[in-house]
Amino acid sequence: MIRFRNHVQKHLKAKKENSRTKMSNPHIVAVPFPAQGHVIPLMELSQCLVNHGFTVTFVNTDYNHKRVVNALADESQFTDRIHLVSLPDGLEPWEDRNELGQLCEAIQRVMPGKLEELIEKINKGKGDKVTCVIADESSGWALEVAEKLNIRRVAFWPAAAALLALQFSFPKLIHEGIINDDGTVPRSQIMQLAPNMPTMKTADFAWACIGDLTTQKIIFQVMVRNNRTVKLAEWIVCNSAYELEPAAFAMAPEMLPIGPLLASNRLGNSAGYFWPQDSTCLQWLDQQPASSVIYVAFGSFTVFDRTQFQELALALELSQRKFLWVVRPDITDKTSDPYPEGYQDHVASRGLMVGWAPQQKVLAHPSIACFLSHCGWNSTMEGVSNGVPFLCWPYFADQFLNESYICDVWKVGLKFNKNESGIIPQGEINKKMEQLLGDENFKARASKLKEMAMTNTKEGGQSHRIFKNFIEWMKA
Repeated sequence: MIRFRNHVQKHLKAKKENSRTKMSNPHIVAVPFPAQGHVIPLMELSQCLVNHGFTVTFVNTDYNHKRVVNALADESQFTDRIHLVSLPDGLEPWEDRNELGQLCEAIQRVMPGKLEELIEKINKGKGDKVTCVIADESSGWALEVAEKLNIRRVAFWPAAAALLALQFSFPKLIHEGIINDDGTVPRSQIMQLAPNMPTMKTADFAWACIGDLTTQKIIFQVMVRNNRTVKLAEWIVCNSAYELEPAAFAMAPEMLPIGPLLASNRLGNSAGYFWPQDSTCLQWLDQQPASSVIYVAFGSFTVFDRTQFQELALALELSQRKFLWVVRPDITDKTSDPYPEGYQDHVASRGLMVGWAPQQKVLAHPSIACFLSHCGWNSTMEGVSNGVPFLCWPYFADQFLNESYICDVWKVGLKFNKNESGIIPQGEINKKMEQLLGDENFKARASKLKEMAMTNTKEGGQSHRIFKNFIEWMKA
């Protein structure tokens, strides 16, 4: 804890010693990694900065920019202080952006030069000059561009601090033979970076469960490169709270928590979604009894095969409980109707399926009983911040690590077991549902965790203090 405090004091000292000309209106260029779970929290941070008088230019890829703009219900929430702009990602329009290895290589080739051109164009214009680049840690190339242009640099980490601590531990993991120097895992084992941190199956390391082997090696090399580029950052801010991950922050005290970053904390609306939100589900929730609805949502990447999708559908039907289920248009790998025959008629009286939901508002609704989730970090923080217990169904990347936090460390959720075919059967889903909802201890622990998380973002809380210091540094 002392090291942690010293790190903040060092930043403040640097701020006082900084002799740069005081800017009346700092202009931030924000660069997310081009995935839904990265865009939303950086957009949230950007909106917080706008509320403090900053101008923000938010840089999506052309592909994601179109999706974000099309999904915006109300563009007026973006004042003249936040500009949505876009740059090409290096892929052709028809190429698959879910092929993350290919996407990362294309970005690295094309986007640094395009970002440099954008910043130079802004600086030649009549408006405020760019004073700082805030880049997702996974887009470390943007920090290199900022350094080249002699602009302040901030790395933003949108996921669990434990994942970045794991990434910083690559040399140690290679030295101990836990991973090879190309990131591959020689043998599957369970490990823990430090006491009170999540346990991890090495086969489920964030880069080791994405796509094929070639993709995994590319993602690992991107992470290795980002370990170097993050050293260019003057701050590393993280969408977490110290009390949620004390062991991870003790391992990497250069990470400074400013979260959970939630629209509800600033009494605003969240933005940056890739799909239009169906707000009619909120009226439907208004008609349901308190703590009666199972909320089911799997984020932006999860894809089910038909068998697994139908097992989940039947489990929800057989549970006899009310449910709100987010079913993206691309959630199954088949184009035909994925539901069992007559399903929507059978469940119409107590189930509602929508394409995309205003998730923070849904989770804050008193009718929600639990969250059946893929355990992305945004969803995890949103569930935790609303005191909602979890049923965990991770798909890839960091979601297994987050599942361990939820079930093993915080003890506010349950995991599912797969059968010999790799399917989670309807019986297992129903069993865990009843176990979670039949034990008041889960709700009690979730309520306590909510209090802990939210205290951090209020006046006097640690995340609030760090954020205040961060704002002061940016304005200096």
